Amino acid sequence: MTTIIDGKETSRRVLQNLRVEIEQLKQAGHTPGLAVVLVGEDPASRVYVNSKVKACEELGIYSQKWTLPTETTQDELVQLIHQLNVDTRIHGILVQSPPPEHIDEQAVILNIDPRKDVDGFHPINVAKLVLEDPSGFVPCTPLGCMELLNAYGIPTQGKHAVVIGRSMIVGKPMANLLVARKANATVTIAHSRTADLPGLCRTADILVAAVGRPCLVTADFIKPRAVVLDVGINRVEDATRPRGYRIVGDVDFASVQPLCSAITPVPGGVGPMTIAMLMSNTVKACKLAYGE
Repeated sequence: MTTIIDGKETSRRVLQNLRVEIEQLKQAGHTPGLAVVLVGEDPASRVYVNSKVKACEELGIYSQKWTLPTETTQDELVQLIHQLNVDTRIHGILVQSPPPEHIDEQAVILNIDPRKDVDGFHPINVAKLVLEDPSGFVPCTPLGCMELLNAYGIPTQGKHAVVIGRSMIVGKPMANLLVARKANATVTIAHSRTADLPGLCRTADILVAAVGRPCLVTADFIKPRAVVLDVGINRVEDATRPRGYRIVGDVDFASVQPLCSAITPVPGGVGPMTIAMLMSNTVKACKLAYGE
């Protein structure tokens, strides 16, 4: 029987534990603070930003939401980041991705104080992840994937993990987390140019799909009893739905689920963990700022 990995329930438990930590910090005179910056009018980004601010409110984290017009210049955005870098009420800074085309996203990341980079994208935090330095920040989605594996008691030591996707947001940090001494998996990173991708994936005890292609992973990718983590969130047209579309992952759940020992659904799997880990990173940043 396949275990359906419930990201909603796992994130609820993570957030409940964070409430205790936040209350302890407040009793010591420290309130964690997060600034979320949105440039432009992208509807999906607005939804994501609002959900992050709402999570802060529910947990008792101080939050600032900055909604900037599309025509905001690079210099104006960087000036705001510098302002937030020195704001002692703010322990985490997140600039919602993607920004408008005229904004150099990497340059923006470089201007965020690494100690407030709760997205884990600054080169200093990338290096700390590779060096297995626990004082760094790990990108929230792969960190959430590891939390799900831990929550469900899924062993990683000695297992072969295949990560489909090589982005700095998910694929590469996911591989680093799995190969680290704490997890001790043997990791292969696959991508669009990988030869015989289904054949490679059939060698995986743990398969992480993070490529952004709807239902790419089908039954012929799956080793029997493998664990499958589906990071994909894709809109596909569906005239039967009120909004005209439905959300699917990178995995064809219907064909893959019977073969797995455990699998994350979409929605309700990895997605809820991303915001939970953002809140966790913000609390961690506050603790580090005050030597807790």
